[in-house]
Amino acid sequence: MIVVTGATGNVGRPLTRALVEAGQEVTTVSRHAAAAANGVRHVVADLAEPAGLGPVLAGAEALFVLLSGDLHAAGATPAGIIDEAAARGVRRIVLLSSQGVATRPFGPTRVALRAVEDTLRESGPEWSVLRPGGFASNALWWAGSVRARRAVAAPYGDVGVPLVDPADIAEVAAACLLDDRHAGSVYELTGPQVITPREQAEAIGAALGSPVRFDDLTRDEARAAMARSMPAELADDTLDILGSPSPAELRVSPDVQRVLGRAPRGFADWAARNVDAFR
Repeated sequence: MIVVTGATGNVGRPLTRALVEAGQEVTTVSRHAAAAANGVRHVVADLAEPAGLGPVLAGAEALFVLLSGDLHAAGATPAGIIDEAAARGVRRIVLLSSQGVATRPFGPTRVALRAVEDTLRESGPEWSVLRPGGFASNALWWAGSVRARRAVAAPYGDVGVPLVDPADIAEVAAACLLDDRHAGSVYELTGPQVITPREQAEAIGAALGSPVRFDDLTRDEARAAMARSMPAELADDTLDILGSPSPAELRVSPDVQRVLGRAPRGFADWAARNVDAFR
């Protein structure tokens, strides 16, 4: 049995599908009740209280760990999830970390993630670490304004990074959960090319068949909007990358190709598959 945390999100949903299609027994975990796919057991649990995960992890062969924003807050103990899984005899753990652990190791949220990675390496089970860059699905922040006004507002409109499709992250995670050849690996996951926010708006417009206007935001305006849905420190870390990506953050990684045997999906592909969110 494989346990998937963050099961209702942009990575957890396609990961669950991939595992079910591979014939695996899957238990999904989220903080709130959610509909489960056929043959999938869903459990409501709070990852902020790792001891409460014991019954969920009993009998599990593998675990996918996705840490939500509140688990980066002061006083949170996300490494306890790893400890609880190891104590319950889970044999393989795949952690969704962040590219920033390597490219910006001294940011507060990156320090916390590095600590979780270190706990995982020392925990005993086989492990793999996935370090994605920016997610293509972050464009869903714009869905409401695109539907209402055919407009996107964002900072740093002409500064891009190679956004990764969450479906690619999910497929790599599935490979790591199912194949012991990936044990001990750290994979950096990006898309196939650098794309700016202005170009993302154009791609969404192309998928819709209707132009989407781009409006520039200041950093302060963007931070205020982001801080409503994530810790302020995480918003600052994200804006630092979006505004001034390092050479390492601009690099297109070969790891999706290496694991999946195909090139990563581009943003236009993501926009076409998710166009209904913007209609």
